[in-house]
Amino acid sequence: MTLPPLAGVLLPLVIAVLMFGLGTTLTLGDFTSALRHPRALVCGLVCQLLVMPVLCFGLVVVLDLPPELAVGMLLIAASPGGTTASLFSHLARGDVAVNITMTAVNTVLSVVTLPMIVNLALAYFQPAEVGRAGLGAAEVTRLLLVILLPVVAGLAVRARSADVARRLDPVIRVVSVVFLVLIAVTTVLRERDQLMAQFGRVGLAATLFCVLSLVLGYTVPRLFGVEGPRAVAVGMDVGVHNSALAVTIALDPGMLGNPEIAIPGVVYAMVTVPCAALVIWLINGRRRATVPA
Repeated sequence: MTLPPLAGVLLPLVIAVLMFGLGTTLTLGDFTSALRHPRALVCGLVCQLLVMPVLCFGLVVVLDLPPELAVGMLLIAASPGGTTASLFSHLARGDVAVNITMTAVNTVLSVVTLPMIVNLALAYFQPAEVGRAGLGAAEVTRLLLVILLPVVAGLAVRARSADVARRLDPVIRVVSVVFLVLIAVTTVLRERDQLMAQFGRVGLAATLFCVLSLVLGYTVPRLFGVEGPRAVAVGMDVGVHNSALAVTIALDPGMLGNPEIAIPGVVYAMVTVPCAALVIWLINGRRRATVPA
């Protein structure tokens, strides 16, 4: 799969804009709110940073994925929750405030944890086509520029003027989504034959990982006494990874620069919506069954 023209420039810019948009929805109170609900946050972070990478590693080994696809799957597992997690949480009647807090904290932590997990995956699978040592200091610096600084800038805008932040949010979302869709559609159209050939190999892994992430992300907090709406929020944040960020890191010549590693991210984005919809239907169905007539 080859990178469409200008995508190497546009993808990091679009992700930076998305991260800025995330920052405009946050306040410092969102971070301190974690202290009021520490159990939900701790359960979510343990699942996101430890359980999901280990689970993903087990899946790709059992399914015997080729090295590049295996690294791509681990890249997804290392990516923080996506911005759509809050939407899915809302549809499942979860505590959206917990989603916002988890996404914010996990996004900040991912600047450190994501390179660690990806470099471990590269060291284990050693894909010959990568041709680089992984995410080093220069790549982590680039990750800071793409993720952390835009979030901080968005926070600053929100702190200075909440009204400006509210007006910017829908514009940023629309512009970012349009560019991401254009890049994704262009990539799929250019390389649809190769993508479809790989879909069968990685589709099962992506689907199983998404479903297991959603289920475990909900079940683990419940086992530790987290109430239903907050457990739903944790489940959605753990289960809906930021596939756009994973694809950007894989494609960006300044980071991994390997389009083969991006294939799991593209496939994962395709299976996330039906998987999340199924889990939402099950959660809402179970809730209806337990409500007295």
